[in-house]
Amino acid sequence: MYQEAKRRLRGSIAPIVTPFDEQMNVDVQALKGLIEWHIASGTHGISVTGTTGEPSSLTIEERELVMETAIKTAAGRVPVVPGTGSTNHAEALHLTKRAQEMGADAAMVIVPYYNRPNQQALYNHFKTIADSVDIPIIIYNIPGRTAVNLEVKTLARLAEDCRNIIGVKESNKDFEHVNRVLLNCGRDFLLYSGIELLCYPMLAIGGAGHVSATANVMPKEVADLYNLWMAGEVEAAIDLHYKMMPLNDVLFKDTNPGPLKTALGMMGKMNPALRLPMGPPSVELQQEIRQTLISYGLLDEKVGMKE
Repeated sequence: MYQEAKRRLRGSIAPIVTPFDEQMNVDVQALKGLIEWHIASGTHGISVTGTTGEPSSLTIEERELVMETAIKTAAGRVPVVPGTGSTNHAEALHLTKRAQEMGADAAMVIVPYYNRPNQQALYNHFKTIADSVDIPIIIYNIPGRTAVNLEVKTLARLAEDCRNIIGVKESNKDFEHVNRVLLNCGRDFLLYSGIELLCYPMLAIGGAGHVSATANVMPKEVADLYNLWMAGEVEAAIDLHYKMMPLNDVLFKDTNPGPLKTALGMMGKMNPALRLPMGPPSVELQQEIRQTLISYGLLDEKVGMKE
């Protein structure tokens, strides 16, 4: 079961934004449209309710709604890996169990944020969640958001003790750390980049793919980065890596997913609304985003949007 999951859960697993309508309710139809666009564009897998999906701005019921919508819309065409983590242990347990009940292909569970648990507490948290379900678990380590780093030795213990902990999304700028993940957890452990500028480098050291927010704007290109690498077209993959850097840079000049939703709004994909306490980028950054999209051919300078 888990070996098959390791085979399927590779490539660009796009972390989809959560669209809101004018009344600030979850826009289910817009979410379905985004998922269909991703599948048509060659995205290898879908993730919802991760950082890019604003889970801390959603109620438990809304998170379940988004998860269920994604699973039903994908309908087995690509794997769906919802984010089920929380700073509240009971909530994380509940959401991970619900993901399994809904038919998710795996669950992505973030290191708890704000409360800064020690390494033994992190081990206990993840092991309890993994032991509660049969579906594969991908741990999500993002120390810049959580204020605590899941150490490699802790991750290796979890990988050894829990058969269904099969991988990790590392939004970790410490490239030595991510190298040591595969050294200590085994080369078949699934390592995903959650840092845009490390998507290509992580493939080069044996990574399984990436969970890149930029895929929301350029799903085909982010998927192609993996496809080119796997096809042995190294120079083309490197060219694409550098081609996407200006877009990657502008999308992270303010807190994700603010710039990302602004871009998708400009592209006509969805209402760009964010729930408080998040807010839109400055007018100056919005203009920079617009010019960047134009430079990539994603918007038409005269009519405002590419057909």
